Amino acid sequence: MSTNHPAPAPRILIAGGGIGGNAVALQLLRAGIRATVVERADAPRPGGQAVDLRGPSREVADRMNLLPGIREYQLDERGMKFVDAEGRDIVRMPTELFDGKGAVAEIEITRGDFNQVLLEALAEAGGVDYRYGEWITELAQDETGVDITFASGMRDRFDLVIGADGLHSGVRRMVFGPEEQFSTYLGGYMSFFTLPTPETAENHWFTAHSLVGATNIGLRPDADPSTSKALITIRTEADPALRRDVSAQQDLVRRRLAGGGWEAARFTAAMAEATDFYFDELARIDMPTWWKGRVVLLGDAGYCGSPLSGHGTAMALIGAYVLAGEIAAHASDPERALPRYEEVLRPFVAKAQELPPGGLKAMTPKTSFGIRAGHTVSKLMTSKAMKPLMMKMLTKSESYDLPDYTTQAVSR
Repeated sequence: MSTNHPAPAPRILIAGGGIGGNAVALQLLRAGIRATVVERADAPRPGGQAVDLRGPSREVADRMNLLPGIREYQLDERGMKFVDAEGRDIVRMPTELFDGKGAVAEIEITRGDFNQVLLEALAEAGGVDYRYGEWITELAQDETGVDITFASGMRDRFDLVIGADGLHSGVRRMVFGPEEQFSTYLGGYMSFFTLPTPETAENHWFTAHSLVGATNIGLRPDADPSTSKALITIRTEADPALRRDVSAQQDLVRRRLAGGGWEAARFTAAMAEATDFYFDELARIDMPTWWKGRVVLLGDAGYCGSPLSGHGTAMALIGAYVLAGEIAAHASDPERALPRYEEVLRPFVAKAQELPPGGLKAMTPKTSFGIRAGHTVSKLMTSKAMKPLMMKMLTKSESYDLPDYTTQAVSR
């Protein structure tokens, strides 16, 4: 008499402890699959820029029971405004103007705080094998699994590897090829860092200012009212020498902000003291497929839309939900789970990766005339006559038919 035993839970390695990596780890854990997560940083990265939840990403957060935790950390951000060189208001867009679907959504939370919510949920669900200060240096796969060598020298074998390691993904490079094959430069760079909140700042408002020379600066509220987040967007030709050269990056920022008006001088001074300075190119990742054998990509590693698209967090969170759902449904057959993940998610990603009309060029006018024209367009956007068109543009990615996965525990 034969007895059928369910297949054991697959051994899964997740490279990257950001929102996508932690979200997929959480959903797998709830389905009875305890993954291993490696994160190059030595500890969770606090703070970071505000990310939003709207439409299907908010629905996923709700289904994952994350909203109570998110509410504890949620930012009190009430709208966006544009100011002139003297700090005077030009255009104001309160959150309710576009029913919470505009530049500032109803739910805004810093990236670090959202990650903390996920880490707390992981701990509550029983935890995973989490390894900080660790990353993949070698990867070799065959029909039955993936052999991994880590930076620490440790070696191990897994049934499936998930690359959730960001725009400059090492997993993508090792398995699919050089980044240049899939990356499209979108015309500029962005920089973020924390600074003391200026006395002139209006509480709870995201404030932006355009400088002559194709540069924008912005100030966003932080979880701590005594600090704010600086955002700097620079349109320029690609310069490979800027990669990993913080001195050159900050020099470019200083040159662009010199004499810029409003809080430009304060931004420059604070940048030199910031401990969380971030600078990277604006790029989109387009791949013919997100999986190969037993390796699959998630979030920015596979389908980065750049901050210009405004849907990076949504793609990572929804992608994690779909990927975990398909793996749990086909735990013993990754060759079926991974194509299904791509098939289900592609329609959403195609819409979410679309850039605003005019792209970066429209967002960063080069001349005073261009800046004034941009302000005129912004004022038209806030008019009652334009609201139906604006709502259609802002909700284009919200029509996604989000699949509903009933998680069933896999035997350990």
